[in-house]
Order: sequence, then structure tokens, then C-alpha cells
Amino acid sequence: MCPVCVANMVLIAVGATSSGGLTAFAMNKLYKRKQTNEIKGGQNETGRDETRNRNGKETLADLFDGRSQLIVYHFMFGPGWEEGCKSCSYLADHFDGANWHLPHRDVTLVVISRAPLSQLEPYKKRMGWRFKWVSSHGSDFNFDYHVSAAENEKANQKMFYNYQTDELISNEMPGLSVFYKNEEGDVFHTYSTYARGLDMLVGTYHFLDLVPKGRDENQESTMDWVYRHDQYDA
Repeated sequence: MCPVCVANMVLIAVGATSSGGLTAFAMNKLYKRKQTNEIKGGQNETGRDETRNRNGKETLADLFDGRSQLIVYHFMFGPGWEEGCKSCSYLADHFDGANWHLPHRDVTLVVISRAPLSQLEPYKKRMGWRFKWVSSHGSDFNFDYHVSAAENEKANQKMFYNYQTDELISNEMPGLSVFYKNEEGDVFHTYSTYARGLDMLVGTYHFLDLVPKGRDENQESTMDWVYRHDQYDA
């Protein structure tokens, strides 16, 4: 079990109540870059921080797949892990349903993890998922968006995550980032959220919130009831 599943990501995400207005405001404040083969704004090194899929390398701009809006889910799956984080897997179970509709609103959804494809693809097959999942292994992408601990953070046992520096609980952390590409090909980082700010992605929670018992979770470890969907008792 990944350390974040145990710790239960108790921090409240700054962006948990975002709106379109906040996103539009953020577009004018955050990262921008013109060179489409850079992953993140503010860098001048072309060809850096590419992701990989089974067909080869892709840049952040490539991931838009002809659309102007991109959602990236930062899935906790580090190099050498035997399987993906169970809490991220719980969230990811909801992605394929949404993906029937998102492309029709000019939105592409992509999942990115730092584990190599040789680890991601067998797990994806095991879970029966269809969404696009690429690897940022060997690039700085995860570190740029503060979802993987840098070497100095590991050494200090403190990590900048969810807009603050706190105790390191895992080398990989969950998050979501949103990007916009204009007609000139400029890419903007418009929004990111982390930890419990990701609850909005979990349709199961919305159903539970309707019933008399609600989520009925252990307050000391609210997601201890969650398993990968192939590990529940029949």
C-alpha cells in the first residue's frame, strides 16, 4: 500500500472550490511558453521533459490531440512500484465514463505517471482502463508540477506539495493540472489541485453523499475502505 493511502492525504487542496472564473484569472497569472516542445513554461530548453507512449515521445503540446484544453491527472505510480496507488486507482475508475463526453467539449484527458511504460501498461490492462496513460520517466515533468519529490526533498524529508512545504510522506503524490492552448500554439498552465481537492473527480463519493449514512468513513483514515476494484471481496 502506498504511503499516501495510509496517510490519507489529509491536507485540504487550495483549489478545491475552483470555478471557471478562477481558471480564467489564473490563465493570466501562470506559466506561458511559445515553444511547443517544452513541457512547462519558463524554460528555454527545447526538447525537454517529453512524455512517452507506446508510439514514442510526445510533448505537452502534443497531448492536446487537436483540442484547446487539456486535463492531466498526476497518477501516483513510481519507478519500481509493483502496482499503482489504490487511491489514484479509485479516482481513475471514473475517467473512462467522463471520456465519452469530454472530447465533445474541446477537452482532452491524459494520465501521467513517472513509472516507465513497461510498468504502466500491464497495470492498465489489469484494471481494464481505456484512457490515455503516458510516462514522464526520465523527464522533469513531475518535479515541475510538484508531484514527485526531488532529491533534495528526499534528503530533507520535506516536500513542496499542495502549495506548501510539509513532511515528506511519499516520493510520489497525486494531483491534477489543466492547460490551455491558443490558436498561436501558446500553452498556458491554468490550474492545479492536489490532495482532497481531487474529491470532485470521484463520482462514487457523490452517490454516497446522497444516502442516509453518507460516506460513513473512518475519520482517522477516511479511505481505508477503498481497494482496487479487482480486490474487493465478491
